[in-house]
Amino acid sequence: MTLKTNFRLSLAAAALALALPSTPALAQQKFMTIGTGGVTGVYYAAGGAICRLVNKDRAKHGIRCSVESTGGSVFNINTIKAGELDLGFAQSDVQFNAAKGVAQYKDGAFADLRAVFSVHPEPFTVLARKEAGVKSFTEFKGKRFNVGNPGSGTRSSMEELLAAMGWTMKDFSLASELKADEHGPALCDGKIDGFFYAVGHPSANIQDPTTTCGAQLVGLSGPAVDKLVADKPYYAKATIPGGLYPNNPNPTQTYGVLATVVASSKVPAETVYQTVKAVFDNFEEFKKLHPALSHLKPENMVKDGLSAPLHEGALKYYKEKGWVK
Repeated sequence: MTLKTNFRLSLAAAALALALPSTPALAQQKFMTIGTGGVTGVYYAAGGAICRLVNKDRAKHGIRCSVESTGGSVFNINTIKAGELDLGFAQSDVQFNAAKGVAQYKDGAFADLRAVFSVHPEPFTVLARKEAGVKSFTEFKGKRFNVGNPGSGTRSSMEELLAAMGWTMKDFSLASELKADEHGPALCDGKIDGFFYAVGHPSANIQDPTTTCGAQLVGLSGPAVDKLVADKPYYAKATIPGGLYPNNPNPTQTYGVLATVVASSKVPAETVYQTVKAVFDNFEEFKKLHPALSHLKPENMVKDGLSAPLHEGALKYYKEKGWVK
C-alpha cells in the first residue's frame, strides 16, 4: 500500500469520525406534513400558521413541519388513511361521515381517524356573477354553476344541499368541477355564473372576485337548509357580515361547518402533542396569523365539530391544561 493510499484512507477515516457525532441528531429529525386545500383558501394559511409555530421550537423536539396544498377535506382524510399525510384539515361534516361510515364513507368508517382540534367556522359561501342578476340560490337553476372539485369537502356539502332541495347536478346547464383557486377567475371571465365554497372569512378567494368584477354574495336559507341544520349535528346557521367584501354592504344569511384538524391514531402521540402544544402555548400569535383565526377560543376548539375520538397526543395536552377531564 502506497503512502498516498494510506494518506487517503486516513483522510476518509477522519472524515467519517467527524461525521459520526452528527448521525444521531440526523436520526432524531422527524418530518410532519399537514394537508390543507387550495393556496388561496384559509386551510393553507392556517396550516402554514401551525407549521410556523411547530418549527419555531424544532431544535427542542426535532419535528420539521411542512404544508401541502391539496384537493381538500376528503382528499386529506383519504391520504391520512393511506399513511401519506400526518395531519390534515377537514370540514366537520366530512370528519363526521368518515368517523361514522356514512355518505362518501358508506363503504366503511375510518376506524383510526382521530380529531386534533377544530379551527374557524366555514360558512357555505355562494358568489354570483354581477351580470347574472341572481338574488337567491334557486335562481341558479339552468345556469352554469361550479359545484367544487371531487375530493373536496365543498363538493360533498354541495351534494347534500342539492339532495335536500330535490335537485341533481343536471338542474344546472353546466355543473363545473373547478378547484377553489380556479372558480374566482372563471366567474370574472364569464365562464360560470356562480360557485359554492365552504371557507373561513375573510378569504382572498372571495375578496378577489368581489373586488375585480363586483361579484355578489347570495344567501342560503329556506326549508331545505332549515332541515339540514336541524338534522345534522355538524351544521349551524351562520352570517357573513355586511361590508366584509367590496360591493357587498349587507349581511348574508347562510349555514356552514367548522374547519377541523385530524390525524390517524398511527401518527405518534409525541408528534401530535408537540403540534397542539406549539399552537396553544403560542395562542395569541396563532390567532394573529390569519383574520379567520382571530376569534378562536381553546375551550371550543377541543370539542366543537369533533366527531372522531381525540388523538392521544392531543388528549394528553388538553388534560394537562384541564380543558378535558
